[in-house]
Amino acid sequence: MNKPHLLLLPGMLCDGAFWRAQADGLSDLCDTIVPSFGVLDSFDAMAESVLASAPQTFVLAGHSMGGRVALEICRRAPERVMRLALFATDYRGHPDEASRAAEMARRNGTLNRIRAEGMEGFASFWVTQVVARENMGNTRLVSDVVAMMARHTLDVAAAQTLAGLTRRDQADVLAALSCPTLICAGREDALRPVAVHEDMARRVAGSELMVIEHCAHMVAMEQPGAVTAAMRGWLARA
Repeated sequence: MNKPHLLLLPGMLCDGAFWRAQADGLSDLCDTIVPSFGVLDSFDAMAESVLASAPQTFVLAGHSMGGRVALEICRRAPERVMRLALFATDYRGHPDEASRAAEMARRNGTLNRIRAEGMEGFASFWVTQVVARENMGNTRLVSDVVAMMARHTLDVAAAQTLAGLTRRDQADVLAALSCPTLICAGREDALRPVAVHEDMARRVAGSELMVIEHCAHMVAMEQPGAVTAAMRGWLARA
């Protein structure tokens, strides 16, 4: 019997390094693919790009920005998605123009910081926002996260932050999901709090919510064993 294809969608300024432990740990169950979004600047364009090169049917997991893209894939082609896992992500649009303007200001601040400090300088700051404080003493982890982010360019950062700025609300996609769905949060994630994932789980009939302890936003790198185990359980669900 052929193994299913597992598409692992990375978050902002992430790549295959984010999912390395899961690609290795699930290789007996799935053939893994990690798409790259390059300088695509909308979740619509990212979703279309993934669908254009994906197998006819596949299992789908997305982290942060990649979770948003995963939901847009489910909007367009739900019949092709066999299972869905969402990690450290969100579904909400901007509630009002003031919220959108505030995010625009944050985006501009991020891009200005990258221009001033370079990608590695920015990554050395940003890692403190996305890795749990208790894990900052793990020098290998911190080095891997910084190196992953620093592999990207200012143009990629500009495109991916624009995608977030122009996002649509995805509550309708959550309500329509019918495949086995895992929703997973990092206990210490200040960017995408547990409460947001609890909200998402309530909106998806039959979904499973899991909170991973001792990690923040970079769940699959901070707690690779726990995330891989959660995904094995999700892949085994009837």
